[in-house]
Amino acid sequence: MKIAAASDHAGFEVKDALVRRLREEGHDVDDLGATAPEPRVDYPEYAGLVARAVLSGDAERGLLVCGSGLGMCMAANRYRGIRAADCLTEYLAEMSRRHNDANVICLPGRILTPEEAWPILEVWLATPFDGGRYERRARALDELPEA
Repeated sequence: MKIAAASDHAGFEVKDALVRRLREEGHDVDDLGATAPEPRVDYPEYAGLVARAVLSGDAERGLLVCGSGLGMCMAANRYRGIRAADCLTEYLAEMSRRHNDANVICLPGRILTPEEAWPILEVWLATPFDGGRYERRARALDELPEA
């Protein structure tokens, strides 16, 4: 799978470890930064890079990591067509795919270690969208009016 990945300084170590693991598993990963834990960088910029890669078709899915996962999630969801989910558990990762067709996963680098984050990411990547009655709901997210 083609995946665009990015983090801010707080998520760098987890993102870096996950990118390495994804590549070992045979995924094509475009690491869009940050490239080091310092200096401090702003998460909206990196969320935008991943969102634009997914929306343009340059990536099938996106991975974002910041301290809590929340800032990246909020920023990515500003892009119409992005359905980003902050996932702390395998269950949340599965449901974000099954019922919401999430195309970007956001993970908290200050809460999860790379070892804890990996199974969550694995479930998210492996879970298909259920479609059916969820199709209408997921697509309605993309059609919400801008405030």
